Amino acid sequence: MAHSTIVDLTRIRLSRRSVIGAGAAALVAPRVLAKPGAPTGAPNRFGPLAQGEVESHGLSTFGDLGEPADFKYFGYVNPKAPKGGTLALSPASSTYDSFNAYVLRGNPATGMTLVFDSLMNQSLDERDAYYGLVAKKVRISPDKLTYAFLLRKEARFHDGSPLTAHDAAFSLNILKSKGHPVISQMLRDLESAEAEADDVLVLRFAPDRTRDLPLSVVGQPIFSRAYYKDRDFEATTMEPPLGSGPYKVGAFEQGRYIAYHRNPDYWAKDLPITTGQANFDVVRFEYFGDSQVAFEAFKAGAFTEREENIARVWATGYDFPAFKDGRVKRTTTPNYNIPQIQGWFFNTRRKIFKDPRVREAIGYAFDYEWTSRNLMYDAYKRISSYFENSELEAKGLPSEQEKALLEPYRADLPAEVFGEPFVAPVSDGTGQDRVLLKKANDLFVAAGCTRKDGVLCLPDGTPLEFEFLDNSNVFERHTQPFIKNLKLLGVGAHIRVVDAAQYKQRLENFDFDVVHDVLLMSWNPGEELRAYFSSKTANVPGSRNLPGVSNPAIDSLVEKALQAQTREELVTCSRALDRALRAERYWVPHWYNPVHRFAYWDLFGQPERPPKFDTGVLWTWWWDDDKAKKINFTGR
Repeated sequence: MAHSTIVDLTRIRLSRRSVIGAGAAALVAPRVLAKPGAPTGAPNRFGPLAQGEVESHGLSTFGDLGEPADFKYFGYVNPKAPKGGTLALSPASSTYDSFNAYVLRGNPATGMTLVFDSLMNQSLDERDAYYGLVAKKVRISPDKLTYAFLLRKEARFHDGSPLTAHDAAFSLNILKSKGHPVISQMLRDLESAEAEADDVLVLRFAPDRTRDLPLSVVGQPIFSRAYYKDRDFEATTMEPPLGSGPYKVGAFEQGRYIAYHRNPDYWAKDLPITTGQANFDVVRFEYFGDSQVAFEAFKAGAFTEREENIARVWATGYDFPAFKDGRVKRTTTPNYNIPQIQGWFFNTRRKIFKDPRVREAIGYAFDYEWTSRNLMYDAYKRISSYFENSELEAKGLPSEQEKALLEPYRADLPAEVFGEPFVAPVSDGTGQDRVLLKKANDLFVAAGCTRKDGVLCLPDGTPLEFEFLDNSNVFERHTQPFIKNLKLLGVGAHIRVVDAAQYKQRLENFDFDVVHDVLLMSWNPGEELRAYFSSKTANVPGSRNLPGVSNPAIDSLVEKALQAQTREELVTCSRALDRALRAERYWVPHWYNPVHRFAYWDLFGQPERPPKFDTGVLWTWWWDDDKAKKINFTGR
């Protein structure tokens, strides 16, 4: 399955059980050295284990795997699920102009990860467990800086050509040198990727590499070296790429839809990691420029499954005939993930947002309680932490261990970091809380702001005016009352909605004032911390560090989190980092959904239970002909 790490996804999850290692006798076995002139293939590299080496069928952050080496299939699938039918979805983006999803240029089509395989793939039941796909097993050196992978000789690209270690090495090297900045930054501590034989890939990491870098590497897509011999890897292109995954690009109309067709000859279809998955003959993504138009299309059967992220629609929109007569179903499942950390983020590269007191004051003008009750049917919970709803979230006074981490940076951090963490304010729910607006005004005054003819000005006389940038009107109902309160304070704000291509370009070049963004945090945060919060990424075009976080204390805390060797150390580092980030007021936090809400046409079979950390729709559901006939489905 192609759960590969992609441009803005570096999600890692905590797993449960101990990784399978070697027996005591094997751990002390002498290394078998190749004789001079002997071939350096798998028989030598994967001979008896050397002292301290470990061999495993999977990887996880702290060495825990929930599945044994001989597992038959994941517990969240139906191993006998039939193949066939179409799953039609609607992506969050409104258009696309490229099939190259791994470079900075272009607006890639949703679903391209369906086309590519990776060395290992992630279990949807464990927080950070990866199991062998193209790689049959991995051998790890005692210092954990060299990882040797034994690849499956049966691995094939869609044109029938062998997928070898040479292709895997080529892919990692080109992603490091020419891939999207998020990926290339992630791979910077990968010192080398070399093929020792057609079926042996050896990766070497820098001594100070981050704890989860191997997991980030094994999830990257594998490209055909021969295919790119006469093609520009960095080009935007509408030529369907050569992959090796369970699906190929099928019919498409640029910007309107794209269909992926299941490859019946998929080389890995009978592996334990793929059994019971990728069951649809066609996975189709339908594009719509407006969320309401998309919902109307769903009601008409133009696409057949929809995760509902708009509380108003969930509460009031399901009154159409197909829902009333049972052809469309709704359900919820618990959301065990750290929620998507979303909010309005300030671009601190802008002069108007340099002072954190100004940023905090703006946040007081947003009345969440009124918004929740009147616009969102109280279906969500407010976010305050960058690690919301997890043990990584900072609460109360810092522990002694947190203090020890924070103390060396006292001069670079607000005093608040050493006390209670900042929590989003609670309003009286009137929509115009006078107490909170007064706090906002006091902060503006403390920051040296003045008013002239009712307009709030910064200390240098510049009017405090800014733009909320978005590529959709989804949040306009939430933003307009916010803007109204800002106007009461003398702050000029407005919304600008631009098309997808312009929006992408402006974000990549940090050409915005305030933008709605979503951060995907993991249970074992790693490389994403650098992507979001490191000074090194603050001015890299295309970076995910949209607010421009650039603070030496935060840099150090990020690195300490990435180097943590135990879960306990990671929790302490994350809590300290959370305090530092929250104290800087980089955002006005939004809300999160404690459950997955989704609706679907009653056309599908489902396993006995969903995976713990995903809805499982795309990977584990299947088409049910009897159900389709029963409801006389005439849609897509």
